[in-house]
Amino acid sequence: MSEIRSVDLVIPVYNEEANLPKLLDRLKADLEPLTATWRAIFVDDGSRDRSWQLISEAAKADHRIVGIRLGRNYGQHAAIFAGFARCDADAVVTLDADLQNPPAEIPRLLGSLAEGYDVVGGWRQQRQDRAFRRYASFWMNRLISRATGVPLRDYGCMLRAYRMDVVRMMRESGEVASYIPALAHCFTDRMTEIPVAHAERAEGESRYSFRKLIGLLLDLLTGFSMFPLRALSTFGVMMALGGLGFAALLLLLRFAFGAEWAAEGVFSLFAVLFVFVGAQFLAFGLLGEYIGRIYDEVRRRPQYVVRAEVGDRVEEGLRRAL
Repeated sequence: MSEIRSVDLVIPVYNEEANLPKLLDRLKADLEPLTATWRAIFVDDGSRDRSWQLISEAAKADHRIVGIRLGRNYGQHAAIFAGFARCDADAVVTLDADLQNPPAEIPRLLGSLAEGYDVVGGWRQQRQDRAFRRYASFWMNRLISRATGVPLRDYGCMLRAYRMDVVRMMRESGEVASYIPALAHCFTDRMTEIPVAHAERAEGESRYSFRKLIGLLLDLLTGFSMFPLRALSTFGVMMALGGLGFAALLLLLRFAFGAEWAAEGVFSLFAVLFVFVGAQFLAFGLLGEYIGRIYDEVRRRPQYVVRAEVGDRVEEGLRRAL
């Protein structure tokens, strides 16, 4: 066990103008009992509203607030990695800016870290989302846990705590596209999950559409598992055996009922052909996902570009550099 003396909060922000003032007030109130010193790193992921202006004003008013503005919208996990790059505390906590992750749960996460865990995730015991979102997440969590071998109950909960050693190893991994909870499991098996509260979104709409959920599922499966390729191989073997069996059956029926009956089985052959064609396109699509990930890694383009930074820690770093 080791005491947590300092903690950095990494909060990705995208068009959260309406929620930021409430979040800042909640952070100051809910983290008041903490014995550890804390700092909040807000990463503006290309917001088009007044989010960056609010972050800048908060950073000037409170030395515990740091702001990072990215050049455009790179996605939530790239924004978190941008925040990770500025972390230097004993522990790091990630949470969303929409107030669905109550900051009051942070002391409980840090308490579990102090018990000896390297990663502590929250799972939303009573989710305040729409029914479709809850059911889709439930099945995605089961599928991803089975495919990746990382047994997490709630991959979608952003409220998580990491020891700095794990964050440092994730930063040094150099992966261009990665999913942080699954990546952390590559460096430690001392992980646990605790139930956390989940609130309704205070303002605005969720940015996770069905299309983005499917994209996230593909990123997870192709980034952390060979399961899709092995499943395709198994499916191909089964289809080949089924095709041979069906061909043998047609041959037997041909001899049993004559040539006239065989002519009437043309549409059955077309049906089998369409199944094979569909399976091939599925295989090509999954292979394309893997090849696309390889292409992104080979290009080695930056995961994000920082446009501006504000905060006392930033200014201190610049003064030391000069």
